[in-house]
Amino acid sequence: DAMMVDGVGTPAEGPVDIVIQNERIMQVRRAREGADYRASADAIIDARDKYVLPGFINMHAHLMDERAGMEMPFQYQFNLWLGAGITTLRDVGSDYQKALAQKRLSAEGKIAAPRMFLYFWCPGGDNEKAIREKVRELKALGADGLKCHQMDRDTYRIVADEAAKLGLKLAHHVGVKDANAWDDAAVGTASIEHWYGVPDAALHGVQQFPADFNHSNELHRFRYAGRLWREADPERLQEVLSTLVDSGVAWDPTFCIYEACRDLQRALGQPWFTEYLHPALEKFFTPSPEYHGSFFWGWTNTDEVYWKENYRIWMQAVRDFADMGGIVTTGEDAGFIYQMFGFGYLRELELHEEAGFHPLEVIQHATYNSATVLGLEHELGRIKPGYYADLVVVDGNPLENLHILFPTGINPTLDTQREGRGGIEWTIKAGIPYHAPTLFREVRGMVRSAREHP
Repeated sequence: DAMMVDGVGTPAEGPVDIVIQNERIMQVRRAREGADYRASADAIIDARDKYVLPGFINMHAHLMDERAGMEMPFQYQFNLWLGAGITTLRDVGSDYQKALAQKRLSAEGKIAAPRMFLYFWCPGGDNEKAIREKVRELKALGADGLKCHQMDRDTYRIVADEAAKLGLKLAHHVGVKDANAWDDAAVGTASIEHWYGVPDAALHGVQQFPADFNHSNELHRFRYAGRLWREADPERLQEVLSTLVDSGVAWDPTFCIYEACRDLQRALGQPWFTEYLHPALEKFFTPSPEYHGSFFWGWTNTDEVYWKENYRIWMQAVRDFADMGGIVTTGEDAGFIYQMFGFGYLRELELHEEAGFHPLEVIQHATYNSATVLGLEHELGRIKPGYYADLVVVDGNPLENLHILFPTGINPTLDTQREGRGGIEWTIKAGIPYHAPTLFREVRGMVRSAREHP
């Protein structure tokens, strides 16, 4: 009896029964036609008055078992991700061997975790031969794709050429080198991460850095990143976006990971920190030059004002990119800059709506679009017979209010004594149901234990 939202931007429909056999969706039937299946089913999830979405895909994840020198179990991440409806993730840089081990355990059903696609960090090399050998080495290790970061143009083009020969897709975090979005268009990058390289490609010359700017100083780097979009020439920016679309480059904007830059106090006061913030993350988030993304020791109101304007232009660019036919996806990059796993992803969905996308489009970004970039659009990202049975059962209508996806739920009435409804109730991955409230209860226990026994 569920209301169903497919992942391709079409309206909700229902009530329906979704019949699962083993790890695949076998049938999607009108509820009144499914009584015979209910009688013979091994198990039934009652989704009356609930909405069912395709499983979410996190396109920018990092597996972590420590932060700031403190241990933090992988299961902490996995529970938060599954509890947030994430059934598939693309890891874009972590310890190779640990990531491979976790991917194998997940695939074998030995741990409760999303399925994983591993895009290994590609460090480049001193010469073309060494660069190509490194790409082949990463492929042999088990890479599903490559994450490139801070590469100059020549190195990146060599990596892209060798990766294409091996069938490896590229996710590109464009550094402030001589490479930019024009290079992504030229080599067929699968996805641009964040936004780096896009406004840079629309500048007249270089960004107007002050004389004392030091790119190695993260406070400097993020401060002036907040002033870049306004320097991009609007007409040239449209040319950049159009060229990316024509070249099939997708955009994974990760709006959520920079949100502290435009409102630090909001980031510090996120309500889920009270029960869900692991002390290892809490320490890592403390402003310090030692920890990447913890650069707020000198952050000012002026910085936030610039970043608010940055977001306005950036979001419009993503909206324009999509209107031209570009593929937009969703990722969180959590574990940095006050963003928690799962919670950051759900916030990312809200920010896509802020960028001008209808909630149906937001769900499409999180499901079918992301599956398309992975090359799995015929197996993931939709509620359709033959697809993996990856589903999210929500207590309420997320199309009416995306807030309802959060485990804290909402109270839609003026009665402050009434318990609010909302939250993801079940996350189903390949036919295996995970009760989201139980996953979050386990996380609360992990956090209490870590705080009591540091």
